[in-house]
Amino acid sequence: MKIRFWPTLLILIVVAVTMRLGFWQRDRAHQKEALNARIVAFGNAPAQQVGAAPMPLGAIEFHRVEARGEFMPERVVYLDNRPYNDQPGFYVVMPLKLEGGGYMLVNRGWLPRNMADRTVIEPYETPKGIVDVQGIARANASQAFELGSGGSAAHKEIRQNLDVGSYAAETGLAFQPFVIQQTNDTGDKLVRNWPPPTLGVERNYGYMFQWWGMAAAAVAFGLYAARRAAKKGDEGDERDEEAGNHA
Repeated sequence: MKIRFWPTLLILIVVAVTMRLGFWQRDRAHQKEALNARIVAFGNAPAQQVGAAPMPLGAIEFHRVEARGEFMPERVVYLDNRPYNDQPGFYVVMPLKLEGGGYMLVNRGWLPRNMADRTVIEPYETPKGIVDVQGIARANASQAFELGSGGSAAHKEIRQNLDVGSYAAETGLAFQPFVIQQTNDTGDKLVRNWPPPTLGVERNYGYMFQWWGMAAAAVAFGLYAARRAAKKGDEGDERDEEAGNHA
C-alpha cells in the first residue's frame, strides 16, 4: 500500500496536537483536584489571625481567618448582579479598621435588591464598635462579567466588581491583599450561604475526552482514507492488467 506523504503528515500533526491538548487538560484537572484537597484541609485547620502585618495572598487564600476591628459603613461598596436563589441582589463589601492597625475588606453577605428601585438599598444592620469577624480568605469579593466600567451612575457605591489594589489606591487605605468572606453571624440580616469554590474539574476532564476523541477520529479518518486509496490503486492495477491482456 502506497502511503502519501503530505496527508499522512497532516494527520500525524493533528493527532499529536490533540493528544497533547488532552494531556494538558488532564494535568489541569489534577492540579485543581490537588487544590481542592488543600481547600478542604485549610477549612479544617485553626483560623489564622489577621493583623496589621501584610499577609501574602498566596499564603492565605482559602484559609480560615479571624479579624477584630470596627466596620467603616461610610466606605461600603455594593456589588451588583449577585443573585441568590434566583433573586437579584448585592454583596455588601465593607472595610474593617483593624484593632491593631491596618484595614481589611470584608464581604459581609448578600442583600436582596429593592425591586421597585434598584438604587434604593434595603435596610440592614452594621454592628457598632469593635466586632470579631470570622471567614475565609479570598482573592476578591467575587468576580462577575462586566461590560465597560459597570456600576451605577445614580449610586456611586453600587459597582459590578471591586479590585482590592484599585480600591486601596482610591481610598488611600492600606488593605490586606485579600478579602474576608464572612461566615459568622453578627445580627445584620445578611445572607451568608456562600457557594463552594468552583474549580471546574469536570469541565477539564470533558475537554480532555473531547481532544482525545478528536485524535481518535483523525486516526480513523486516516485509516479510512488510506484504505480507500489502496482500494482505488488495486482497481487501477486490475484495469491496467486487463488492458494489457486484451492488447
